[in-house]
Amino acid sequence: MTRGSGMPGRDCPRCARLVEFREEWRAREPGWFNAPVDSFGTADARLLVVGLAPGLRGANRTGRPFTGDYAGDLLYATLKEFGFARGEYGASADDGFELIDCRITNAVRCVPPENKPTPLEITTCRDFLTATLNEMRRLRVMLALGRIAHETLVLASGARRAAFPFAHGRTHAIGPLILFDSYHCSRYNTNTGVLTPDMFRNVVKRVREKLDGERDCA
Repeated sequence: MTRGSGMPGRDCPRCARLVEFREEWRAREPGWFNAPVDSFGTADARLLVVGLAPGLRGANRTGRPFTGDYAGDLLYATLKEFGFARGEYGASADDGFELIDCRITNAVRCVPPENKPTPLEITTCRDFLTATLNEMRRLRVMLALGRIAHETLVLASGARRAAFPFAHGRTHAIGPLILFDSYHCSRYNTNTGVLTPDMFRNVVKRVREKLDGERDCA
């Protein structure tokens, strides 16, 4: 994982509720990561995937976005299918799995209680997302997983939220960047049929086609 200016320190003090929750889990599970989770992938990637926040027993435990919970199973299998990853995903930060021309991060870097960050926590953490965007000089496409990720990406890009409403499968041109929307690949969404694996595959397939088309025109 690449550490850059878009990353809070291990003991980031910005959000009192998240600090309290972090300290509680450090005491309960001292072997877990229990800290703000950095982006996965290199800053020269052309694709940035943005989720909501680390899962308690997923990224908060393993230290890598979408690693160790169901959402990662679907996300990483789909990215690999369309050439954005290689290796065998082993649900561990040291499984050797690699991203290709892709980076993954979250709107909120610390695990929130019940996986629900408050509006203030989302706003407070947006500085790190803006810094992540700024350090990705080759960035061309963003993929938002869920409405909150979409809205904070729009704002971090300097655009007005009302001008770019979220809808699964929708694309938006924000300056030189293209934003793709998908429902979040959570177990709840897939179990209830809000998002099927094929629905998610179709969005990532379009992302692949967009980036391949830009390469062909270069």
